[in-house]
Amino acid sequence: MRYIETDRLVLRDWTEDDLEAFKDMNKDPKVMEYFPSTLTEQETEKFYRRIQDELAIEGYGLFAVETKQDRAFVGYIGLHEATFEADFTPCVEVGFRLRKEAWDYGYATEGAKACIDYGHELGIENIYSFTAAVNERSRRVMEKAGMQFVKQFDHPALEEGHHLRRHVLYRG
Repeated sequence: MRYIETDRLVLRDWTEDDLEAFKDMNKDPKVMEYFPSTLTEQETEKFYRRIQDELAIEGYGLFAVETKQDRAFVGYIGLHEATFEADFTPCVEVGFRLRKEAWDYGYATEGAKACIDYGHELGIENIYSFTAAVNERSRRVMEKAGMQFVKQFDHPALEEGHHLRRHVLYRG
């Protein structure tokens, strides 16, 4: 099922055909640079199942993304419920992760804007996004997608002193 279409992208349900490319993306140290670690194939399979469950239950989630030009899987962009302990959670976030071959084309911004609009159509008033404070690339996507900086915070899943613990929060 297609959920969202933009000028260049289709945000849709996942298929089994996406899984190998998803595994490769999550093993890529450059793609996962601002996450605590890369994901094993088993971790990616569990993540894939959680994404499928959220889409089935909520009607939104982290959508598989393909380009209209060649129908290639380029990653995910979508809405996800963040439930870790923080003063702004639980909340709906717009998240994105793209294969590095899909970087620098504006896909993340294009898809994030469309997901924010979709979330608003669903009646979700505030949509958030967050990343490690040092992740300038993702911060630019959030800003270009029209999101506003809210604050910095320490991510509770990362221990004191971890180089990625300090995060930034945006709202759109």
